[in-house]
Amino acid sequence: MKRNTDSLTRKEYDLVVVGGGIFGICAAWDAALRGLSVALIERGDFSQAASANCFKMVHGGIRYLQHADLPRIRESSLERNALLRIAPHLVHPLPIVVPTYGHGVQGKAAFCAGLSAYGLITLDRNKGILDSTRRVPLGHLMSRQECLSRFAGLAPAGLTGAVVIYDGQMYSPSRLAISFLRSAVEAGAMVTNYVEATGFVHSKSGQVKGISATDVLSGDRLVIRGKVVLNAAGPWAERLLSDSMNVHLIPQAAYSRDAYFVVTRRLAGDAALAVQGKTRDPDAILSRKQRHLFIVPWRDYTLIGVWHMVYAGAPDACVVSEDDLEEFVEEINAAYPPLKLKRDDVLMWQSGLVLFGDNKPGAVHLSYGKRSRIVDHARDHGINNLITMIGVRYTTARREAQKAVDLAIKKLGKKTRSASTSTTPIFGGDINNFEEFISRGWASCPAELTSDAKRALLHKYGSKYAGVLKYLSENPAWVETVGASTVTKAEVVHAIREEMAQKLGDVIFRRTELGTAGHPGGSAVKACAKLMASESGWSESQMQNEVQEVERFLSLHGSRNSTAGEMLNPGPRLQCVSAV
Repeated sequence: MKRNTDSLTRKEYDLVVVGGGIFGICAAWDAALRGLSVALIERGDFSQAASANCFKMVHGGIRYLQHADLPRIRESSLERNALLRIAPHLVHPLPIVVPTYGHGVQGKAAFCAGLSAYGLITLDRNKGILDSTRRVPLGHLMSRQECLSRFAGLAPAGLTGAVVIYDGQMYSPSRLAISFLRSAVEAGAMVTNYVEATGFVHSKSGQVKGISATDVLSGDRLVIRGKVVLNAAGPWAERLLSDSMNVHLIPQAAYSRDAYFVVTRRLAGDAALAVQGKTRDPDAILSRKQRHLFIVPWRDYTLIGVWHMVYAGAPDACVVSEDDLEEFVEEINAAYPPLKLKRDDVLMWQSGLVLFGDNKPGAVHLSYGKRSRIVDHARDHGINNLITMIGVRYTTARREAQKAVDLAIKKLGKKTRSASTSTTPIFGGDINNFEEFISRGWASCPAELTSDAKRALLHKYGSKYAGVLKYLSENPAWVETVGASTVTKAEVVHAIREEMAQKLGDVIFRRTELGTAGHPGGSAVKACAKLMASESGWSESQMQNEVQEVERFLSLHGSRNSTAGEMLNPGPRLQCVSAV
């Protein structure tokens, strides 16, 4: 992955993709595998917005049972299966414990019936997954006694036990997106970050012929020619349409600010816990009293969320306030008092704008977004060769991208080779058995690395981890970790030389996990900045500007460790979940 904006203007591409989130990235990979010439541009860094800030869950569709939405159940289950197959280093099964109270719709019997129905609908949920550690069990019941012994503090009144269901979890949404992107590049796609689309190039007859763009880093103006343009800019897609073409989607897209926070203490055990929040689902045919909030173990931390809020403002201005955080902490403590969370336990908040349902102003019980939108502008607006795709869930990005590329190929009127992104391992995903891979890779890792650093390296880069270790022959000192993290200096160099990291934040928040769970410590930020300055030829003032930009971002996202100097060590485990 080498950034070369000049090459974007030298040819006409079959498909130009605007937007480097997971939906646009998957489209670029799918199209390139089918033999199309593809260019993808992103106004910021790849996977910078909602894709990087999702809740890290890979949904198998079980919650759609309460909507009796069989197509979405099937689609979600198949897409979870695909991610577990093609990215075994970055996606794994996650058990979730759901306590049950009373009887009827709220009780264990109803949940058990739903679980059985889900099992029948998703009989093929593990099709093609040879690695037993990546297979998704159907789930099982937990007795009342066992539930109370494992979850100290659950309200005992009316408790009948629990149901343990399974979904998937991402090790790192950003690394997953980068792996998809590297797969696209290997297949021939031209990708460039920090290039902002400013408008569509079109004829008087209404035929789109490409896009006009600006290199955000240099200020240069570009024209990128394409036979078909896919507008996959997420919540920025409509603004691009209205500003350049005076086109408005009907109905206008609505968005939710989906937010959660990262807690310094990790849950004991492997399972997530579902607790009931304050709102309910007005669209459910069969529903529990309230929607669930989830307390989820993730690496050395705990994720808690998700909170939804209808958001109609500018995408770049979407934030979570201190008041919001205080309310979140108060609600989760009310839902599960044993947590006893304080604001200081929150390392950072993360949020993204997600396509949402149609809700009346001031509504408390919100209608969620149902499906992604793929708009054929020739059909809807008389504009040829333009498609808009606005996605809902990270889990289904691959399938939605496939649909958009199918439409693009139809417009191109050309035959393409067949390709299956549901079974083709992504970059680093060529692994038959993950634990066996870990055992083999362990011996190849330098002895200087801690056990945690070795495992993290193998998770992030999968079968391509040797591409990081090769830099140690150039400089053995790059085996050192950055600050108190598990991130090696070799990974920073790798991100700059091979993964198009242009800014310090690209490395800290997306190419590595340095800043994905809070402030990594001042010394880690400075060490990373110095190495990046050396590699990228930054002046001292430019390096300081990059450091300040990272500090501002961390401060905005609720991190209170900005002056700590070292990475905040995880505190004692949250003693509310035992191993399941």
